Amino acid sequence: MSPVIVIGAGLAGLAAACHLTGAGYEVTVVERASGPGGRSGQLQLGGFSFDTGPKVLTMPDLISDALRAAGSDLSALGPLKRLDPAYRARYADGSTILVKGSREEMRQEIADTCGSVDAAAFEEFVTWLRKLYLAEMPHYIDANFDSPLDLLRSPRAAAQLVRLGAFRKLGDAVRSFFHDPRLVKLFSFQAMYAGLAPEKALAIYAVITYMDSIEGVFFPEGGMHAVPQALASAAEKNGAEMRYGASVEAILRSPTGRAAGVRLAGGETLRADAVVCTLDTPVAYEQLLPDLRPPRAARPGKGDYSPSAVVWHVGVRGLPPAEAAHHNIHFGEQWDESFDALLERGTLMPDPSRLVSVHSLDAPDQAPEGCSSLYVLEPVPNLDTGRIDWKQEAPRMRDRLHGFLGQNGYPDDVVVEELLTPVEWQEQGMAAGTPFALAHTFAQTGPFRPPNVEKRLPGLFFAGSGTVPGVGVPMVLISGKLAARRVADYLPTSGR
Repeated sequence: MSPVIVIGAGLAGLAAACHLTGAGYEVTVVERASGPGGRSGQLQLGGFSFDTGPKVLTMPDLISDALRAAGSDLSALGPLKRLDPAYRARYADGSTILVKGSREEMRQEIADTCGSVDAAAFEEFVTWLRKLYLAEMPHYIDANFDSPLDLLRSPRAAAQLVRLGAFRKLGDAVRSFFHDPRLVKLFSFQAMYAGLAPEKALAIYAVITYMDSIEGVFFPEGGMHAVPQALASAAEKNGAEMRYGASVEAILRSPTGRAAGVRLAGGETLRADAVVCTLDTPVAYEQLLPDLRPPRAARPGKGDYSPSAVVWHVGVRGLPPAEAAHHNIHFGEQWDESFDALLERGTLMPDPSRLVSVHSLDAPDQAPEGCSSLYVLEPVPNLDTGRIDWKQEAPRMRDRLHGFLGQNGYPDDVVVEELLTPVEWQEQGMAAGTPFALAHTFAQTGPFRPPNVEKRLPGLFFAGSGTVPGVGVPMVLISGKLAARRVADYLPTSGR
């Protein structure tokens, strides 16, 4: 069995480890933290628990895919609940729309809140989204690229995307189905996950809307941190060695110029025939490959990065209002103006939209009795675009978010708290101070995104949100699988 080292025990690295052990490789996962999770970690404060990473879990079949490769299955994750509603959307005019758990219920919700014409259009919208997904997923998302010409390897899928209008603007595409502007916001805000304003993103990113608003949003009984725990356990049971509390300071090279393992802080060396690196790609080149010129998007000052976010983990006395859902989106009125400030001017949104997730609703053990565990997120400029002094702004932002909670009926008697700004994200190893990596502009998507193979250092591969296919839990899980495929192509005779 050929030895393979995976740098990082986040979702991408753990998915890669599961697929690699399943293919018969001798896998060692090296993680600087004391346990698995990476960005999907867990914070314990004064009897409260907070998931520190992604909050919205979609497409659990991708988790199942990784677990199954390692000889496990989705039951290892524990009970998995489909959230209904997936979201509660609250608008500036005081109205509310719920993203319901079934198509029939969602159509009725639209009929009740927006009228029968938009309700009828919902069926056509779902059909359109599904066709987009079926054309994109196997050919352009779950696929490795070696050159832009690979975009033409499935002419039928490409033609289907053109017929579906996948290359027009997302906002225009959603408006072609719905008249109510609230629905346009509800079914296009997902472009923010790709680091783009809905009015500027291509309609191909409606595939994210399909993943959450149609296929559903889920929550593990143990919280989101249960996902990396399950993946790590499966990989370890299938033979992977987990080296926690170990930082990689260099990638070793053989006399013939191939990746030959890693050197840890302290001098220990681990030999391998291939290395999968899951650091944020620009950071990986800066810290581990200083002699190699990074791909253009990963060079300082060249890449277009997604907006960042201020995240406030806050444990409070009291319970949320009866109408609160697990995930609550509070949409601001100044939609276009806010995106212009965020993405173009590098300033705070004048009328911010915010996410409040109340995990203790579905995981009561995350908060003491009579208390709530809240996660509050406001998009803010990344450190490349923004000109914000976060040392000065952080306490003011905290006070605004605190006032926002009370104004919207959430309990606001703070017991414990932690506020994260772009400065903290950068300190955690995220380029430009954003946890959402490079934006999915056309020039940074598919074959134009930093590749997951470094041809100048054979045997080195990448996974994670900074490479293909991109940002989000489904994408980073796929990135781990794609990296494992690269290893198998490089070491084709090394399986069991």
